[in-house]
Amino acid sequence: MFDIKVAKTAGFCFGVKIAVDMAKKAGKDIGHAYTNGPIIHNKQVVSYLENLGIKELQDYSHLKSGDTVIIRSHGVEPEIERKLKEMDINLLDATCPFVKKVHDKVRQLVKEGYFVVILGEEGHPEVVGTLGHLEDVGGQGVVIESFEDLIKKVPKRNRIGVVAQTTQSEDFFREAVGYLAENTEELKIFNTICDATSVRQEEVKELSPTVDVMLIIGGKHSGNTQRLYQISKALNPNTYHIETAAEVEPDWLKDVYRVGISAGASTPDWVIQEVVKKIKDIRGAQDE
Repeated sequence: MFDIKVAKTAGFCFGVKIAVDMAKKAGKDIGHAYTNGPIIHNKQVVSYLENLGIKELQDYSHLKSGDTVIIRSHGVEPEIERKLKEMDINLLDATCPFVKKVHDKVRQLVKEGYFVVILGEEGHPEVVGTLGHLEDVGGQGVVIESFEDLIKKVPKRNRIGVVAQTTQSEDFFREAVGYLAENTEELKIFNTICDATSVRQEEVKELSPTVDVMLIIGGKHSGNTQRLYQISKALNPNTYHIETAAEVEPDWLKDVYRVGISAGASTPDWVIQEVVKKIKDIRGAQDE
């Protein structure tokens, strides 16, 4: 018997819902506003918001006094925020509360005299914003993407503080902290991986080995979606990362009886439901 199992927490997380709701309200109330980059890493949601008048800001020089700018869920460097306020811009802050917690912890670590290790993706907007807070208080630190980075880039220090990108892999976090604990005299750790990320990763670990095919739905530039895909792929080779239902291939479902689905924190429920419908349509045609 054919079965589709959707992970319980697949889709929008708390922080993303706040950001999207804020942008939707701005579109309806104001009719025109900007975001400093994609408000979340999902093209379908960004396109939907564009139809409400919420556009991605391409050049700050185009802004006029009184314009509205929504700070996206990934946060922003303090310098950018100050610059916008000086321009008399109406700022709406949609930064995820968990991301703000990372900013606070980084500033605390610098104040206490620690060299800061940020476990995250170099160049990711959340990490760029976190680095901005590190630099804003005159701190020293480094971004670490892999265990190899850890060995090469972390200098010998007596006092190291650790934070993580909110969507970081729990497994890598534990591995990195273990290494630092053995190679640092004093280590202060803040596990800033958000609860939604941890729960999604655990669900994928449980679900993917029990199905014939696993689909991970979410933006190709979404860090948390990519990590779900990597976790699933390691446990089930028949794992595919897709953004929309149009990418589902009939060959993936041939002679398949159990399909598992999870989705990144920026994936709206309607996209997940479209994928479920597409799978049912394909399997229905194959069984005729």
